[in-house]
This record gives sequence, C-alpha cells and structure tokens, in this order.
Amino acid sequence: MSVTAAVEPGVLRRYASDQIVTLAKLVIENAFQPIVEAGTGAVFGYESLMRGQERIGFGSPVEILDEAERSGQLFGLEQMVTSRALAKFATLPNIAATTLFLNLDVRLIAQGAALVDGLLQHMRKAGIAPSSVCFEFSERFDNTIVPEFSALVAKMRNAGFKLAIDDFGVGHGEMKLLSDYPVDYLKIDRHFIVDIDRSARKRHILRNLVNIAHVLGTRVIAEGIETEAEFLTCREFGVDLVQGWFIARPTVLVNELKQSFPHLQDLGKTVRNSQSLDEILIRKQIEVLPTIRESDSIDSVFELFRRNPRRAYFPVVNANDEPRGIIHEYQLKEYIYQPFGRDLLKNKVYERSISHFVEMAPIVGLDSDADTLMTIFANMESSDCLIVTEGTHYAGIVSAASLIKVINEKQLKIAQDQNPLTGLPGNRAIHDFMQSAGRDGDEIRHFCYCDFDNFKPFNDAYGFHLGDHAISLFAALMRRYFFAEGHFLGHVGGDDFFIGVTGWSMQELREVLDRLLADFHADVLEFYSAEDRAAGRIRGHDRGGAEAEFPLMRCSIGILQLPEGLVIDNINRVSTSIAGIKAKAKESAIGVAFLGLAETN
Repeated sequence: MSVTAAVEPGVLRRYASDQIVTLAKLVIENAFQPIVEAGTGAVFGYESLMRGQERIGFGSPVEILDEAERSGQLFGLEQMVTSRALAKFATLPNIAATTLFLNLDVRLIAQGAALVDGLLQHMRKAGIAPSSVCFEFSERFDNTIVPEFSALVAKMRNAGFKLAIDDFGVGHGEMKLLSDYPVDYLKIDRHFIVDIDRSARKRHILRNLVNIAHVLGTRVIAEGIETEAEFLTCREFGVDLVQGWFIARPTVLVNELKQSFPHLQDLGKTVRNSQSLDEILIRKQIEVLPTIRESDSIDSVFELFRRNPRRAYFPVVNANDEPRGIIHEYQLKEYIYQPFGRDLLKNKVYERSISHFVEMAPIVGLDSDADTLMTIFANMESSDCLIVTEGTHYAGIVSAASLIKVINEKQLKIAQDQNPLTGLPGNRAIHDFMQSAGRDGDEIRHFCYCDFDNFKPFNDAYGFHLGDHAISLFAALMRRYFFAEGHFLGHVGGDDFFIGVTGWSMQELREVLDRLLADFHADVLEFYSAEDRAAGRIRGHDRGGAEAEFPLMRCSIGILQLPEGLVIDNINRVSTSIAGIKAKAKESAIGVAFLGLAETN
C-alpha cells in the first residue's frame, strides 16, 4: 500500500495546499484525448487533460485548480501543466497537421499575456507553430466581463493561435463570445449530446447551433460522445469534429494514440454515398484561389494583389490548411497610399501581421446543399464569398455569382427530371427527398410506393392513350390529397409513383390513402367497356405471351415507416425493405401493406 493511499485526502490536501506546484510536478500527468473528423475518422487533434491530482488529495482537476487559485499558485500550476502538454505534443508525428487543445482558466486572463509570451518562447524551442495550438475558454465563469479579455483574444489571434469556446450551452456568455469574437471552434457540451438520437429537442438545438456556427466561419465539435447512435446523429447534423469515449478515452501514454479511426467513416453506411446533385454542381463552380498563409510576409500579400489586379480578396489559411477568413485589398490600400505606409507595416515595433487584416467568412463543407449556401449568403452582410472545405481543409471559394449559377442549373436539372406526362419530379428528386428525410429524425416519416396492378393487360387492350389517362388521373388525385408542406410527390416512371409524408400518424395517412384509392378505383372503372366492368375482368396476354384472364386494374401501396428518432445516413440501405413491402402490398387483398423500418434493424 502506498503512503498516499493510507492518508486521508483531506489531510493530503492540507499539506499540499502550500506547495501545490512543487507536488504537482511529482504527480500530475497530461492525458491526451483525440478529437476526430466526423466524416473521415482522421485525428484532427488532441485535448490535453490533467490527471494524477488524486494522489495529493484532490478529487478532480477543478478542485486542484480552485485550491491553486485560493493559494495564489494558479499561474504557476497552469504554466507547468501547459508546458508539459506542449512537450508531450512535440513528440507526436506530424504535429504541423495536428492541433493541441489547451484549456485556459478565466481567472488567468489578467495574466494571460505573460502566459502566452512564455508559451510562445517554449513553442519556438520545441518547433511548434502557434496554428497547432487552440486555447479553449472555459465557461465556468463569464470570460467577457474580464477587462483584459479583448486584448488577450487579439494577442492570441494575431500570434496565430486558434480559439475555441468550451462547454457551449451550459456556461456564461457563450453567445457574446460567439457574436463578438473570432472563434474557430464551438465545443457543444455533453449535456446536449447525451441521448441526442432519442431527443427531437436536442437535435433541433444542435442543427441550429451548427448552422449558426458555420455562417460565422466556426467549426463545431461535439463533446462527450459515448454511443454509436450519438456519433451518427451528430455526423448527420453537420458536426465537423467529435470527441468522447465512443471514439477514444484519454490516455497518458503516447504510444496508445492513433492517427486515425478509419472505421468511423463507414459506420452506419452499407454503401458509400454517391455525390448528390448539389455537390456535383457546387464542385463545378468552386474557384480555387491562391491562399495567403498567416505566417506569410506583408510584402508577399502586396505581391499577390499586384499579380492579380482584378482580384479584390484572397482566402487566408493557417499552417494546417484550415481557412481563417479572407483578406481584402481595400484593407491594405490605406497603407499603400500613405507616405511610408509599407515601411510602417513592416516595422516590428508597429506589429502589424497578416492576422490583423483577416475577416471571418462563412465556411461550408462540400457536402452542403445549394439552398443552405444561398440561405447563408442571404443572412450575411457584405459577404464576398463562401469558403468551401473538404473535411477541415480549404478546397476553394464560391462567389455569389457562382452560387446563382448553381441554383439555376439545379432548377434546370430538376425540370429535366420531371415526368413529361404528370409533371411530377423523377427518381433523382425522389432519392434526394428520401435522403434528406432519412437524416432528419425529428418527426415520423412515411414513404409510400404506389404501383398499378394489371396495368399491362389494360394498356394492351385499350391502348396507350387510355393508359396515359389512367396515369394522369392518379397523379391528379395525389395532388388533390397531398398538398401540404412536408408532402412530396414523385413519379418513378410508368405506373409507379412515390408519396413522402412527414409528421403524420399512420392513422392519418391511412385515412387519406383510403380515400385516394377509393376515388382512383371508382374513376378508372369508367375507362373499361360495360362488358368488362360487368365481368370484373378482361382477357389478355401475360408476360410470356400466353392468353389469360386478368382482374381489373387497381393500385397497391406499400408503406415504409421511419419512426421518430431513427436517423439513416444512406437511404440505399432500405432498398431491401422497399422491395419486400411492395411485394406484400400486391399480394394483399386490400392492396396496402405496412412496415416499420425499426422492425428490420
């Protein structure tokens, strides 16, 4: 038994309080927990977490930090822990493409400038670029009320550090931080992630937080993911990066740290998604402008604008190739036209680097839909462009003019995809609706597959003209009964149709479908001769060419239900269920069959 195990924690704490930093050097270790790209499983960075404080009587990192603050040793403790984290980080491979997340206690903001200067000196010796370090502002206290806070943020930003808001949603002043300061990452607190796959309210909050953050050029990290369902939900709602025990637990051992978790990329996917129409169109309009690196000289920026006289701005990226914003030529013109303006910018005393001129810009992923991009543009004042990323890396920009081309081409493609007989959207639009509905588990969803039975014998006997009338009749009845927002009508082709309904109960849906079928079966009888109506059947030829008798035409409907809370990454995984439910509907006496998708999983 160790000596510390035999001593009461309270006694240890009493003795440790006077010498926290000295004792912490003996017992405190830095554990690293991976922060991973949600879409690829590649490790983006690591959060440094304190471990070992229980050996000197403190139950948690918060307790030892509070005691250090009370005894006037917080600065020394933070400096020691952070320096050790940087030293451990420096031993990892490829640190230039990895980010170390460090927590900054709000009580040190007044001394933050001295802390940052010390870290910069340590990092220069270790060969760590500032762009490889992100400071997390803890929300245990309100950062924004500290007088020195604005100056510290400016100092960190201009030095090239990245900034994050930690525990977003449960602390103080997060919205003020997000709206007033250039924040790179938003870390959503575990409270909003736990059981998110079963909570429509949490999904609604997450979706809107992600949208707000992306408009402001901020990436989103989901903290505390502990289940596969939580991970899949966060990924589908646009979260950029994930962290939690489901991915990996913190470890003090460097050799246990992985550089990627490739299984996450295909998790929940039976078949890899093909590119959506929106992504194809957006890729065509991306303009890959030359980038400015934060570490570049001011002279190189002047030269870039000189070589590109028609270009008013360029994207700015950090050493990890992550977008930081854009730099406008007009911001530099006042120096260009001032006497000795260029010399002033290059003067070390004046301290004007590229970071001083960077403006945040909306950041979107390549997999975003065109309507979302247009909404972002509409809600941003004086936006020149959207910065597009692939994963977390810069891929190019989309201007307002290019986005209008995307929207116009999309509308043209949709029009071309419409069935000329019914005017209803075709297979591409149906797939896009199903994909979108599958990813949004806030409400119950129903996919209805409608198919005429015995249509071929009717078409053969009465001709294509009346066959087309039957198809047009069903399309008109669909429009009569399904017209509200959330309803989607599609024409698969021939006598196959699709109805998508969101938010209705099964009983509500069945009542409307029953009326639709009753009207169709009554109206379509008028297409038959009096003799065939009286007989209830017609003579014709089967697919093998043999003569046979066939019942009169009817429509059968297979209904596939996606219950509230079920999120599907790739709608192709339901294809087997679709085929089965359509077959059951044709075999059913009433021509209707139902299957809840949860029963198949």
